[in-house]
Amino acid sequence: MTAANAQPHPELGFYALAGQPESSRDLLAEVRDAEAMGLGTAFISERYDLKEAATLCGAAGAVSERIHIQTATTNHNTRHPMVTAGIARTMQDLTGGRFVLGIGRGIPAMQDAFGMSRITTAQMEDFAGLMRRLFRGEAIVGHDGPAGSWPVLHLNRALDEHLPMGLVAFGPESLKLGGRVFDEVVLHTFFTDETTERAVRTVKDAAEQAGRDPDDVVVWSCFATIGDHLPEDLRLKKSVGRLATYLQGYGDLMVRTNGWNPAVLDRFRADPVVTGIGGPIDGVATTEQLEHIATLLPDEWLAPSATGTPEQCATAVRGQLALGCDAVILHGATPTQLQPVVDAYRAG
Repeated sequence: MTAANAQPHPELGFYALAGQPESSRDLLAEVRDAEAMGLGTAFISERYDLKEAATLCGAAGAVSERIHIQTATTNHNTRHPMVTAGIARTMQDLTGGRFVLGIGRGIPAMQDAFGMSRITTAQMEDFAGLMRRLFRGEAIVGHDGPAGSWPVLHLNRALDEHLPMGLVAFGPESLKLGGRVFDEVVLHTFFTDETTERAVRTVKDAAEQAGRDPDDVVVWSCFATIGDHLPEDLRLKKSVGRLATYLQGYGDLMVRTNGWNPAVLDRFRADPVVTGIGGPIDGVATTEQLEHIATLLPDEWLAPSATGTPEQCATAVRGQLALGCDAVILHGATPTQLQPVVDAYRAG
């Protein structure tokens, strides 16, 4: 199948280099395959080891013609705003307008460890405003706001464009910000159905209250897609390993958001196997360790995902749209791994 004859599905996306890639060059084949399958968006997440977002976005743009490319996510405070604006402007020109600049709050523990400031909602709103003004050709003089202070910010006075921007949102204030200001909002993986419906409602209501058309804000479900056609050890890493890694980084927020039992999180954190793993669980844990960790996590915590046959996975993906999401990221798998699910989805 080629990009020219694939039935397009703009409502479907995938994460490039999901998990812990062996080589960043894998991105090139993944983006080509995804475009040939008709997927609408390639999302680029950022981990500093092999997954620096600007480099990957440029590579994705160079090997594609149709698919949209979106950072989901980078953090606005890791680069000077002129550098970020330059990346976005270059990507828009390189891709003919297929780029979306997606930002997020980041992981506080990692920011603390690296000596970075923690990101606030006010900072992200201020930063989005700066990017939009720069893309309208404004010269911003003497800015002093939540995102920072700069004597002059300016790209090109001839510019008069709208920069599409996305926000990876978790808590209610971020979701409201997405509805007020951003073009796209990406939800988190392993959201329960109730949480997903509530999050969509929060985004759309905030958009309406800000005088925007709620339909103009695209809400993406980030939906773990782990079909039975994948090897069992890989499924374990993409389900148990991935959720456990989230619990390592911001377990309290996940438990609070989904209304889960915090005592389960306490037992997880206290478990000697978990405490003995020196790094992100989905990246370094052995199959034996993952099998043990699976006994610590209730089935309902792993349930918000697409599992089973490709047909069952496709049905689950359509279920996310039925909950109110506008689009679905088939999360945690390469395009090649997703092919049977996309075929089943297309067959309807």
